[in-house]
Amino acid sequence: MTTSSPTTPAVSLVDPEARHVLDLSREAGARPFETGTPEEARRSYEDGFPTLQGEREPVASVSERTIAGPDGPVTLRIYRGRDAPGTDAPALLYLHGGGWVVGNPESHDEICRWFANMAACIVVSPAYRLAPEHKFPAAIEDCRAVLFFMQSDAGDLGIDTRRVAIAGDSAGGNLATVLSLIARGSEKPPTAQLLFYPNTDASQTADSYHRFADGFGLTAATMAWFRDHYISSSSDIDDWRVSPLKAASLIGAPPAFLAIAGHDILADEGEAYAKRLQDDGVTVVLRRWPGQIHGFVSMGRHGPAARQAVGAAVVAWRGFDPAFENPQAD
Repeated sequence: MTTSSPTTPAVSLVDPEARHVLDLSREAGARPFETGTPEEARRSYEDGFPTLQGEREPVASVSERTIAGPDGPVTLRIYRGRDAPGTDAPALLYLHGGGWVVGNPESHDEICRWFANMAACIVVSPAYRLAPEHKFPAAIEDCRAVLFFMQSDAGDLGIDTRRVAIAGDSAGGNLATVLSLIARGSEKPPTAQLLFYPNTDASQTADSYHRFADGFGLTAATMAWFRDHYISSSSDIDDWRVSPLKAASLIGAPPAFLAIAGHDILADEGEAYAKRLQDDGVTVVLRRWPGQIHGFVSMGRHGPAARQAVGAAVVAWRGFDPAFENPQAD
């Protein structure tokens, strides 16, 4: 099954809320990440994301926990939604975006709170290792360890192991797609993958890289900088764990929700991944926001589209899992 909004040509206008964010960035004179060091990029990102996030929505609880990862401890932020059951709750592993180089659970806190409340679920958001200090596949290995923890410690967390989904945005969407493919053959595979403008092809040759190369937030130059910090050599580009669009088969992947921003260098590879999933018999819900830019789900302060996209993902997740009751998404 595939559902989608009508295709809109790239010449459509940028939404006013997205244009406002672009104007704010231009007025701030933010330095492009690729002109500095990764540490400078992280400081710049951490200074900027509070101006995009809206008011933090209250949840039942937020806690932190550290688990043993494959090469050291991994810190998790755990959210319990207001209406989440005390036991056998659905759960979501949320993997933050940031080009594998920047970002952390705090930068995506708003999104995790929305998911926790709308889906009445538990959300686990890990601080996975970042590049270039920790190159591919370090982030994947950390995320895989967190998924294993959610399954093995489910009783302590109050999680129903039969109802665990994976979500992420941008580079986090990349990690979510890869982890979904890795875990598809496990005893209790993920029940859904919820992807916001995922990076699925590190070759960066899609036409949207030319249509939106500059002037729409994430630029082609910045994305190349992110990728080149993440990989160890150009041969990694063809590894399906970096470019899941290049996987030999997507058969058996969990049902997928994909949100595509119309004015985004990653738009075409998101569309291509949705088609590959459909061709391989995977249930897909594809939603397009034609006037939006990359990262719009992290821009809740500046308009309703961010929350609407998370709500659409929750509705899709509920549709994939008949065990859900009493929908809370709006």
